[in-house]
Amino acid sequence: MSLLTQRRFAPYFLTQFLGAFNDNVFKNALVILLTYKIVSDHSSILVNLAAVIFILPFFLFSPLSGQLADKYEKSSLIRRIKWVEIGIMGLGVLGLWINSIPALLGVLFLMGTQSAFFGPIKYSILPQHLSRSELMSGNALVEAGTFLAILLGTILGGILASYDQYLLPVSVAILSFSTLGLLVSYFIPAAHPEDPDLVIDRNPVRAGKSIFSALASNQAIFYTVFGISWFWFFGATFLTQIPNFSREYLQGSPYVATLLMAMFSIGIGLGSFISSKLSKGRVELGLVPLGAFGMTICGAYLGLMDIPYSTATTTVMDMFKEPVYIKALLALLLLAVSGGLFIVPLYAYVQTNTPPEYLSRNIAANNMLNALFMVIAGIFAIICFSFGNSIQSLFTIVALMNAVVGLFIFSRVPEYTLQMFAWILMHTLYRIGKHDLDNIPKEGAAILACNHVSFVDSVVVGAVCPRPMRFVMYHKIYNTPVVHSFFKHAGAIPIAPQKEDPELLQQAYDTIAQALDNGELVCIFPEGALTPDGNIQDFRPGIERILERSPVPVIPMALSGLWGTWFSRIKGTAMKGWPRNWMKKIEIFTGKPIQPEDAKLAVLYQEISALRKQP
Repeated sequence: MSLLTQRRFAPYFLTQFLGAFNDNVFKNALVILLTYKIVSDHSSILVNLAAVIFILPFFLFSPLSGQLADKYEKSSLIRRIKWVEIGIMGLGVLGLWINSIPALLGVLFLMGTQSAFFGPIKYSILPQHLSRSELMSGNALVEAGTFLAILLGTILGGILASYDQYLLPVSVAILSFSTLGLLVSYFIPAAHPEDPDLVIDRNPVRAGKSIFSALASNQAIFYTVFGISWFWFFGATFLTQIPNFSREYLQGSPYVATLLMAMFSIGIGLGSFISSKLSKGRVELGLVPLGAFGMTICGAYLGLMDIPYSTATTTVMDMFKEPVYIKALLALLLLAVSGGLFIVPLYAYVQTNTPPEYLSRNIAANNMLNALFMVIAGIFAIICFSFGNSIQSLFTIVALMNAVVGLFIFSRVPEYTLQMFAWILMHTLYRIGKHDLDNIPKEGAAILACNHVSFVDSVVVGAVCPRPMRFVMYHKIYNTPVVHSFFKHAGAIPIAPQKEDPELLQQAYDTIAQALDNGELVCIFPEGALTPDGNIQDFRPGIERILERSPVPVIPMALSGLWGTWFSRIKGTAMKGWPRNWMKKIEIFTGKPIQPEDAKLAVLYQEISALRKQP
């Protein structure tokens, strides 16, 4: 929360909050007006047309907006967008006063256009103003703020549009909030252009194809973006049905529907906050499967719970008295909390693992997919209802689909599942102290060289490292039944001594070289075996052979505290007898990168030994 008091974040946060808030004030006011005041016939068609018109610009202009955000300084772009917003709101006021539906729908299109141009900047500017350890907190605040702005804007828009003399209050509100957003934007610090030499392609089809081709070239980023878009499919389905769910199943008043929407927004904010706290400054992918699990369970519970029918209107106070209503509120709240756990690490992962000069274009591609998935969500709901399914049936179907989509994504990007197990293990068995992890490069190839103390060393390193990596592993452990598929999905590289299997040894060197050529991290344990006495053993020459073929930086790492645990060989054989030393404090130290020409065995031994002896 301290970020909200700092200039490098607070003005940006308020600018995007006010933008989302003002969008929803106008959109919901327009929906109410179209439904109840401006027209009486074909209002449902116009309301759905308005939703399509707002989303359409994301398909048309996201490729261009992503390129502009990569090419130009971002804070000045934000101010220009905010100036345009004031002009658009002025046109909106004019449309309201002349009572012109085409003019108001045109303004809605312009609002969608403005949002499409702001979207790539919204997330790509964060890594420039925040450190890697602050990105989870920053994204958590942005997600919580966005859903709170949507809720408050929707409520205020509905209230203002309900007045008999609605023109003046709606006009004053949208002009005031857009002006305030512009004023705040002048306090956003400069964010330098990441790719100033980029040649802008103004053809939306060709540019869109280009950014999606680049996105698809990185499987982990592509499926992460896919996961973000699926979240918007899931969220749009539940949010859209909340008013009708309240009316048909809870017999709720309009205020009950507002309460349910408030619970959803509060849940997203709470889940975002929890994800930030649990990650402790790290992009914690292990929270994503936990969030997906919660979304499925809570969504299915809402769909399957038995809600007795009543002819009496349910009030807000009734929602906190009847057990069945309390359960529905809690299920919706926990569903949204799970959504916060799911979405925040995904955005942070894209920000930290995309080359900076291409981040805005990846975010633009993400925005296009988000819009597409929200449109598909609406179409899917219509199809479900046309086949006689109820709202609860739709909730159940989408919850089960969430499980399938989650399994698909986690099978394609195994880091999510692996880090979940690592996170659970490391937060239930041990307490971990992390030191100087910023020495690990954010991108590009490197070798992590670490002392070897126990059978969970790779789990510990993988649990704290800010980037995915490939572990070099003794082939007999790699081929252990049951866990073999786990190691295979993790991308572990089996290796064998020359005397055991020279062909496998050569294959391991080839795989390591290929991984480094691809810009990946590779973690090795130069001792080649677990320490039998707690001391660092002599290093084997394999790392020098690797560096001869792939001269990349070497990051020395040292583990301290694992000796004496159940997974070490303190009793001669590891994992023998009853487990012991639960919740022991473990330290992991990271040294400065060593250039390949300097990374001799003696130097690495000395550096890792010195790191291990730190207090």
